[in-house]
Order: sequence, then structure tokens, then C-alpha cells
Amino acid sequence: MSKPTFSKKPQSTASKMFSIFNYTVLALIGFIMFYPMFYVFIVSISSAEYINQGLVTFFPRGINFEAYKRVFQNDAIWIGYKNTFLYTGLGTLINVMMTAMCAYPLSRKEFYGRGPLTVLITVTMFINGGMIPLYLVVNGVHIINTMWAVILPSAISTYNMIVMRTSFSSIPDSLIESAHLDGANDIQILSKIILPLSKPILATMVLFYAVSHWNSYFPAMLYLNDQSKYPVQVIMRDIVIEGDLAQGGDMSGMMNVISTNYKYAVIIISIIPILMIYPFLQKYFTKGVMVGAVKG
Repeated sequence: MSKPTFSKKPQSTASKMFSIFNYTVLALIGFIMFYPMFYVFIVSISSAEYINQGLVTFFPRGINFEAYKRVFQNDAIWIGYKNTFLYTGLGTLINVMMTAMCAYPLSRKEFYGRGPLTVLITVTMFINGGMIPLYLVVNGVHIINTMWAVILPSAISTYNMIVMRTSFSSIPDSLIESAHLDGANDIQILSKIILPLSKPILATMVLFYAVSHWNSYFPAMLYLNDQSKYPVQVIMRDIVIEGDLAQGGDMSGMMNVISTNYKYAVIIISIIPILMIYPFLQKYFTKGVMVGAVKG
């Protein structure tokens, strides 16, 4: 028996022109977004001579990896990496746990007072005490110059909690009622039913929180006094903005160009780990965001 064949309807000229226009615009936007990162990379591996002459635009010239050797010889970079992985891993774990525990009761219709509580929580997205009151609170609980000062003040994002709450609301009530009839309490329902059924939104939250922690540098500058506790982003800021290469010596003439290589190499090294996470979570990312936007 022959398989049925389906004829593809030919596109009209207007449709073809519209498709070409769309692809052109998307390609242009993609290039605009990708080129700055690509430029930083090619400068980091280009020869100082060509950089000084402004000849590095789209392709590296005089390829060398001297800047990366200098970066890996800087002990402060390795210490910063260790601290950043600690803050990002532990902080993301706390963020997701706290967000889920807040989102679950607010997603249940039988939870008394969930409407007023949701309003009060939402208000914090627009109104907060500010930097000085927050510093006084952190200082008052005696966590200044500890990793908890970097992690705990941002334990929950209101926006992420609302997205997760909306996702939890899409789970059928009959499933939760059946679990209650079987004797399960709310903690068991959350850990054994809700969370396993919410992998896309959990992956999305992990990505959101991990990127936020990895890129964060201001809380560390505000609350940490010991440089051995600085995350890599603070060290990168010192290198890029203040020119602190921790190398000593005269940085004039040709060394200024090497300084540019060094700064750009630090930028590339600092963003590679978080870029490597995205491919593993990408398949959940779009689905998680869409599930969290099904209903309010």
C-alpha cells in the first residue's frame, strides 16, 4: 500500500518576502547580541601589536594565549571562582527551596488569606526599605563579612515566586485531594507530587537564580570585608575597572595593551561556566516559562 503524499502549498511572493525580512532582522539582532562577546574573545587571544593598531575587528590577529596564562597564574582568580561556585550553588538551592515553600500554599485555593498575602508580597516588588535599612538588618543579625550576607537577603525573588505559584496552580486539584485522602500531609505532597511534576519550572528557577548569583557583585562589595571571600565578579571588576592586575611593575607602553588582553581574558573566563549550564536546562526553559504564564 503506497503512502499518501502531501503537496506543499507554494508560498506567495508576499509571504516569501515577509520570511526573508524576518530572517534578515533576526540574523541582524543575533549578530548585534553575539558580536560583543565574540569581540572580547578575539581581542583576548590577539597579539598586542595588532590591538594597539586597531586591526582586530572580526578575526583574531597574531593568536596567542599569553593573557589566559597570566589569568590562571593569578591566585585571586582561583579563590574567587571557589567562592562564586559556593555562593551560586548554595544560594540557588536556598532560593528554589524557599520559593517553592512560599509558592505552594499561595497556589492552593483552600489556603485562607492567600489573596491579601499575595498582594502584600507583590508590593515588595515595587516598594522596599532601601540599601541602608537592609545593611542595618544584615548587620543586626551579625552576618556581616560572611557568605550568608551575600545569600540570605536575596533568598526569594517575588517575580519568580509568582511564576512558580502559577505553575503549581495548573496541577489538578483532584490529584492533591487524592493524596490528602491517602493520608499525605502538605510537605509530602509538595516534595513527592508537586515538585516531581514541576521539573520545567524548577529548571527555569535554577537558571534564573544561578545566573543572578553568578553575576552578582554589589552585595559582596557591600557586606564583605575580607578579600579572600570575594566572588570572581568582584575580582573581575577590580581588574576591568580599576586596572588591578596584581602583577606589579610598569604597565606603560606595550604593557597597556597586554593589560587589555588580560582584562578581556578574565571576562571570558568568568562567563564560560554559566554559559555551559544553559544547554542542559534549555529544553525545560521555554516550557517552564510558558507553564508559569498559563493562568494568573
